[in-house]
Amino acid sequence: MNLYAIIRRDGWVSGGDLQEAAARSTAVGDNEMSTDIRWIRSYVLSEESGGLGTVCIYEASSPEAIRDHATRADLPITEIIPVADTVIVRPDPAAVA
Repeated sequence: MNLYAIIRRDGWVSGGDLQEAAARSTAVGDNEMSTDIRWIRSYVLSEESGGLGTVCIYEASSPEAIRDHATRADLPITEIIPVADTVIVRPDPAAVA
């Protein structure tokens, strides 16, 4: 499996919408596609429109598997970018309440 960043711009109106999408994504990934895709983490973006977007980090067998997962889970995709390497200067900060 390879590592990918998936950009999802203006995908959700509210945090509740995003939570529902996360539940669908988890169910599809774990129950239908566990050998092809694994969600690692997401960063939620405050979009200029007032909506929410995400930058998601996934392990996947291919960009096509990511697109298939997104279709099954009803998730938008703006762009899929292969991750070349990881540089960790500091661990991610604690989640903001």
